[in-house]
Amino acid sequence: MQEHKYSIKQWAKDDRPREKLLANGPEILSNSELLAILIHNGNKEKTAVGLARDVLKLGKDNLVELGKLSINDLKKVKGIGEAKAITILAALELGRRRHSSLSLEKSTIRSSKDIASYLQTKLRDYRHEVFAVLFLNQANKVNHFEIISEGGITSTIADPRIILRKALEEDAVNIILCHNHPSGSLKPSRSDEHLTTKIKEAARLLDICVMDHIIVSEKGYYSFADEGIL
Repeated sequence: MQEHKYSIKQWAKDDRPREKLLANGPEILSNSELLAILIHNGNKEKTAVGLARDVLKLGKDNLVELGKLSINDLKKVKGIGEAKAITILAALELGRRRHSSLSLEKSTIRSSKDIASYLQTKLRDYRHEVFAVLFLNQANKVNHFEIISEGGITSTIADPRIILRKALEEDAVNIILCHNHPSGSLKPSRSDEHLTTKIKEAARLLDICVMDHIIVSEKGYYSFADEGIL
């Protein structure tokens, strides 16, 4: 016997998220209705909106928390298979990239605050540590952002040779080092300080300036330059 699925097309017209969006724009839809459009079909027990509400509940009814979930996490919701989970994650990633691009598209960096919000957007959803670098031109405009390495929950290792080779490829005059602390702590470790010094000294030989090393978490950010330890 074929499993009956609740299709959005079968709903009353006023209850169809797609029709609501076409008539009034996306801003009028609730989070669950927007998710329902991505999910497309429900199952024999729930409509797509019902499944969307379950997905939101898994993310504590918070889109930031939802963005931290993996495909396997989403598949814990009955009715959300791999294809639906992939669609949801892809949409969340597009939103994340849009946010970060708007905040720092070819921006000129003048202070740690200019860069901190961008880094928090890019790195806050990682459950493990990642080490990234911003490559800037002579006018301190961002040419490129790249995650150099990924590690465990508490640490990651960055190779200065990889960073400097990439800086030369990007014609970078200045670079900003950055990594996240999934624990929420903003205090740099001794290894953070040692690695920063090592990269700074190596970069100086190539006439590349390490402008800052910024640690980000959901609680805020820590700037080596602002604290006078760079």
